Parts: sequence; C-alpha cells; structure tokens
Amino acid sequence: MVLVAVGVGAGWVYSLVITLTGGGEVFYEAATVLTAFVLLGHWFEMRARGGANDAVRALLELAPPHAVVLRDGVEVEIPTAEVVTGDLLLVRPGAKIAVDGVVQDGESDIDESMVTGESLPVHKTPGNEVIGATINTDGTLRVRATKVGADSALAQIVALVQQAQNSKAPGQRLADRAAFWLVLVALIGGGATFATWALFSDKPLTAALLFAITVVVVTCPDALGLATPTAIMVGTGLGARRGVLFKNATALEASAGIDTVVMDKTGTLTKGEPEVTDLVSDGMGESELLRLTAAVERESEHPLARAIVAHAQDREVERLEVTGFENVPGHGATATVDGHRVAVGNHHLMDREGVDLGKLVDRRDDLAATGRTTVLVAVDGRPAGLFALADAPRPTAAAAVSVLQEMGVQVVMLTGDNQATAARIADQLGIDTVIAEVLPGDKAAQITRLQQDGRRVAMVGDGVNDAPALAQADLGIAIGAGTDVAIETADVVLMRSDPLDVPTALQIGRGTRRKMRQNLAWAVGYNAIALPIAAGVFEPTFGLILRPEIAALSMSGSSFLVAVNALLLKRLRLPRPDAESDTTPATPTTRPATATR
Repeated sequence: MVLVAVGVGAGWVYSLVITLTGGGEVFYEAATVLTAFVLLGHWFEMRARGGANDAVRALLELAPPHAVVLRDGVEVEIPTAEVVTGDLLLVRPGAKIAVDGVVQDGESDIDESMVTGESLPVHKTPGNEVIGATINTDGTLRVRATKVGADSALAQIVALVQQAQNSKAPGQRLADRAAFWLVLVALIGGGATFATWALFSDKPLTAALLFAITVVVVTCPDALGLATPTAIMVGTGLGARRGVLFKNATALEASAGIDTVVMDKTGTLTKGEPEVTDLVSDGMGESELLRLTAAVERESEHPLARAIVAHAQDREVERLEVTGFENVPGHGATATVDGHRVAVGNHHLMDREGVDLGKLVDRRDDLAATGRTTVLVAVDGRPAGLFALADAPRPTAAAAVSVLQEMGVQVVMLTGDNQATAARIADQLGIDTVIAEVLPGDKAAQITRLQQDGRRVAMVGDGVNDAPALAQADLGIAIGAGTDVAIETADVVLMRSDPLDVPTALQIGRGTRRKMRQNLAWAVGYNAIALPIAAGVFEPTFGLILRPEIAALSMSGSSFLVAVNALLLKRLRLPRPDAESDTTPATPTTRPATATR
C-alpha cells in the first residue's frame, strides 16, 4: 500500500502543481485509473482468498442455532449460545446435538462425519460421550451438557484451524522480509528512474515522472506477500475437511519434508484390543466348539472372553444356556453347557481339570511363537480345540503403509511389544523396519538415532508413553482417539483414528509447499521482468513503454493469479482406497491381553 500511495500521490500532487502553476500535461486520469485498478484487483484477490476460508466457514455453520433443554421436566427451546454446563438436552431423531455432552438416557447411532470425518454412524449408549454439531440418526437421546461455547470440540477445532491459518511458516517469514526490502528497492528505483530520465534524456519532466510512477506501482510486493499465506490457508482448510488438523503453519511446511514415518503399533497401526485370528478344532466341529465356548465366555468380563463372544456374534452362532459357571482367576472359567462340562482357559486350568492336551500343545506353541495369545477349550475332560487371539491391524493400516512407501517415505514400526508380535503385524502390513521391545522412555532416543542418520522423521502415536517421541520428532502426529497428553504434544492431530490420514497429512504438506514455491517463483519472476520494462530500459531500443494504469492492472493481476493458483490446491488428489474406516477406536493404552486369566 505504501507503493500504491506513493504512485497515486505523486501523480496527483504533480498534476495539482501543474494545474495551479499555469497548465501542462497532467496525470489526474492516470491516478484515477490506477486507484480503480488497484481496488478492483484487491476485490478479486479478497474473493479468491475468501474461498480459502470455506473450511472454517463450513465448520462454524455446523452448530445448530437452537437446542431443546429439559428444565423441571418441561421442554424449552433456547438458542445454543444460552446452553450451560449441566443442562439436560432432548435430542430427537434427525436433530443435531447442540453441545458436547454425555448420554444420560436412550440409545442411537450418531453421524459424526461432519466433525471427525468418520463415514459410518457410531452407536451411543448411556455413559458415552457425544460431540456438538453431530447428527442423531434414529433414537431419542437425553444428553447432559459437559462442554459449551469455546470449550466444545467444534469450537476448539475451529480455533485450531484459524490459529494455523494465521500463523507464519518459515517460508512466509522469508517472503515478508523480501517484501519489506522490495518496497525500499521500489522507492529507490523509482527515484533513480526519475533522476536518470530527467538528467540524461531529452524527454520532458512528465515522461520521467511517468516512468518513476510506473516503477513504484509495478513493483508492489502484493504477490510476494500473498504467495505463502494463501497456500497455507487452503492447505489447513483442506486438512480440516479430512479431519487432519495442523496446529500451525510450521507443522504444515515441516510435513512436506518428511522422509521417514515412525508409527507406534498398539492403538495406531492396530486396534489395541484382542481379536480371534485362528480357531483350531480337535475332534469337534468348529461351529459346535464356538457355540460351547462362547456360552461360557458370555459370563466372563475378561478381554479375551469378550473377543471370543464378539467372534461368535459375527458368525451368528446359537446362544446356549449356562449353569454352574465358575470363574478361576488367572486361569479361565468352567461351566455346564447343553449337558457338557466345558473348561475355557490356559494350560494351568487344563492341568487342574486333568486334561491331556496331546497334539494341541504343538499347535499352541506354534501360534504363541508368532505373537498370538491362545485360549484352550476342553469338553467333558477331553481337549476340544483352541482359539488364537491377537491385536488386529486397523482396516486401513496396510493401505496407509503402501501409500507412504509409494510416496518414497520409509515406514518404521516402533513398539514395546515382543519381537514375535511386532514381526507378525509388520509382515501383515508390509513394513520392513521394526524396532521392538523398546521401553517407553527410550522411544525418543530411537527418534533421535534416526535423525542423526540424516532422516526427517514424523512420529505417529496415541499414548502417554509416545509424548516424548512426538516432541522429539520433526513432526509429531497424534491419533485422534489418543490421550490428551499425546494430542497436546503433537504438531498434527488426526481426528479419525485412521492411519490412512498420515499420508494424507504429508500429501497436503507437499502440495502446499509446491504451491508456495510456484507462487514465490511467479512473484519474483514477475518483478524481475516488469521492473526494467517499467523503468523504460527497453524504450529507446524497442519503444516499449508501460503506463501506470497498465502497471496497476498487471500488479493486481499478478496477485489474483497467485491467489487462484493457491486455490487450485483444493483439487489435490488424496488417498482414499475402498477400505472400511475403523469405527471403533480403542483406548490407546490398551494392549493385547495375555494368557494369565
């Protein structure tokens, strides 16, 4: 604006002096057209930059304007802004949940896609937390408000995106310094141009002033100043739509340079909860074995029992009545099912029941060697089979690893689990480098070791024990279902517990950096070409003259092109293979249960 003001002011003041002192060539029309073009260019520029804020605007519009609150048993509709912590909200089917809260009564599926990006509805029962601005799809809920206003999840997401858009990346700070010096160059260049034409040419003083004004106007560093912030606004908004929240512009720029991604295993690459992987029958049909075992395990609260029951539900096996259930702490459980005495547990329980496992011992040892936990089953004192359980990979984990490798990024698994378990998961996911049996306090040291080898490292984790490693890495990425400590320490937060969002974050970073470089190259190239033309360097040889109005138009057009080029980042193709999202993120600190039941 300094340069525009100098250019317009110089032309107008000079014209005023000429008018008052007896007439001559004046630049009133040039000053007027110059102002009009500059304002028109800024209007186009603001329209383009406004498109970069679509993500924030869409987030702000998610919250419903009104909420139905139960006060003294009476339904009262009030503005959402007037809801206070502790209010009991009535949420009917199809309605939006006004604020964050906890379900007090009712069951329903909640569509959380607008906030978390999760594609499938999440089932909620009493005691479950719900997020403001999500949609209640079928049942009627009564929700106790826990976070309102600026404390709500939606408000914090909006604040985080705005904070990132308003922060400055290292590249932007460099551009700002360059723009500052360019203003000085333009002013000095304008003065030198005027002096040169006035002293060393036979052209009138008005021509010298025309060249000087054109130099000052054409060198306006608008495009240089817009080159990075517009790209950053679009990049952070693009991430927000995909549930990838960059905390600041530095994190966005850092993600572009990552060449190594270190991923925690449990809760990040895996679900963090046991799942049946193998069912081995010994003289009994698999369906019958599953029916009898599931009947006993339904009476137990052990994590392994819940996994076997879930497997039976998936297979839709018949439910059987149980009598004489006995829990044997640390060993397993016994019960009578359909006239049979069924024992389910580890080898200690089998020894107590006097069961000779026979050939099942070898199968159990083979499965244990691959990091699986085994549950043995005996029926009427004879071995019937076994179940192998393990922490299963998330549905999109293999796709995430594949996309990262296609991007030229090395993927490393870092875990405290034993080598056999880590190797099994790594083999399933296609990960070549595994660092296992690492104590929580040593994870940061492993990141440092990679950095000392010249790697630019991103750490992806979700637990308290990942926080030091997240802080040490060049880029810390926290899984959304993780702990508050991990999320607070990280530079990027993935709202969905989806490993596929890791390559998404890196691709957004790379795309943003590419646009920043393109815009900076355009801004520098434009000034390098326009400045000598404006100064009249080519006028004696080619008769090429750039008038102030045209200079204003080209300067504004340059800024507009930079903004539009940044908006093209919205067309960036991001990974989204046909892999079902994980709709049940596990508690991040949960590890596969051991065979000590």
